[in-house]
Parts: sequence; structure tokens; C-alpha cells
Amino acid sequence: IQLTESGGGLVQPGGSLLLSCATSETTSNWYSIGWFRQAPGKEREGMACMKSSGDELYYEPSVDGRFIMSRDDAKKTIYLQMNNLEPEDSGVYCSAADPSGFPANYYCTGMISFDHWGRGTQVTVSS
Repeated sequence: IQLTESGGGLVQPGGSLLLSCATSETTSNWYSIGWFRQAPGKEREGMACMKSSGDELYYEPSVDGRFIMSRDDAKKTIYLQMNNLEPEDSGVYCSAADPSGFPANYYCTGMISFDHWGRGTQVTVSS
């Protein structure tokens, strides 16, 4: 599976962005998926992960209630809606997929690694 992200950019604090990831294959029921952030000088962090069955989502606590992950199987696209953005949300956001079905938090916390990664899209939150 190949993943291509888009939608990043510069946004003011409190603003919103919608990140998209076009996939080469349908992920529903086949791939668990996730969104990760790589900030300068920091380790990559899992922001949102979805189990392959689609019935389980995990959000990193600092984004829970502000970010929403979803997917559109017809469009073969994964989304990350980011609201009420903060400067600390800045970084390169990468999507990931793995042909397994472990609990969603396993992927975001690093217990299970994703096999497939996109190149990422830059998000900068600044006034």
C-alpha cells in the first residue's frame, strides 16, 4: 500500500486544518491506520490510530477532543481533522498503515509498528 498526504500548511493558533491521505488500496477491514507527528528535536508521536475493523479509535491525550480521524473507503482516503490548533501541534504529520488488527492504542503508543508510511505533510501553527 502507498500513502500520500496533503493538506498541511501554516495556520494561526485556534485555527483548523484537514489533512488527507490518499491510499493505493482500500484500508477498511484490511489495514489498521494512523497519523503520527514528528516535531523538531522530538521523537515521532502517534496522534490518532484506527483499528482495521474501524470500530476502535485511539487519540493521544493532548489532541483528544480536538482531532478527529476518519476514512472514506469509496475515495480510498484517510483524514485527520485538526481543530483548535496550538503551536505545540506543529510538525510533520505522516500517515501509516499495517495489515494487522491489534487494538488501536498499540499502534499509537509504539507497541506495534506500522509497516507502511507516507512522506508526510508539514503543519505549522503560528501567529
